[in-house]
Amino acid sequence: MPWTREQMAERAAAELADGWYVNLGIGIPTLVANYIGDKDITLQSENGMLGMGPFPYEGEEDPDLINAGKQTITELSRTAYFDSATSFGMIRGGKIACAILGAMEVAENGDLANWMIPGKLVKGMGGAMDLVAGVKRVVVVMDHQNKAGESKLLKECTLPLTGAGVVDRIITNLGVLDVVEGGLRIVETAPEVSEDALRAATEATIV
Repeated sequence: MPWTREQMAERAAAELADGWYVNLGIGIPTLVANYIGDKDITLQSENGMLGMGPFPYEGEEDPDLINAGKQTITELSRTAYFDSATSFGMIRGGKIACAILGAMEVAENGDLANWMIPGKLVKGMGGAMDLVAGVKRVVVVMDHQNKAGESKLLKECTLPLTGAGVVDRIITNLGVLDVVEGGLRIVETAPEVSEDALRAATEATIV
C-alpha cells in the first residue's frame, strides 16, 4: 500500500539526526514536527521562530504562534523569537542542516519547482529559494503523481524553478529515491509497492 501523508511525514522524520537545525516547508512537511519524538531536533521557521513544538490539540491553539504557513503551532521551553532578517541570516549563512519541502515537480537532476503555477495567483516565493540555496541538505516530500495521475518526477521540470540541482532525496507515497549521477536511485519502496510499480509511475530516469 502507498504511504499516507502521515506515514510520509514519519518517514521524513527518520532522515533527521540529533543536533540538527531543520526547516519544514508548507504542506506535508509541516506534519514532520509530530514525528520527531525524542530526537534533539530544533525546528526553525522563516517568520522568526527557533524551537517549534508539534501542532496544538484542538482548543489549545494560540493565534499568535504560527509557522511560515500560517498554521498554529506550539512553543518549547527553549523557543527563541527574532526578526525576519535574523531568520534569513541563519538560512543564508548555512546554519540550517536540512530543509524538508513540498514540491510540484522534481527533475532527475535535482531541479526543484515548488512555488508557482503560471496563471495562478501566488503570494510570492516566500523562503523557498533562500532555503534551497543555503541549507546543507534538501529533502522533498510529495505525492508521486498529480491529481491527473501524471508523474511529478520528471526528466525536466516544466514549471518555474525554485532551485537548480538542489534536491538530495525525494520521499513520495510510493517510496524513497535519491538524486544521483544519471538520474534517480530507488532507496526503498512503500509496503506492497513493487519497484516495477514505482518505475512505471515515474517519468524521470531511474538508474
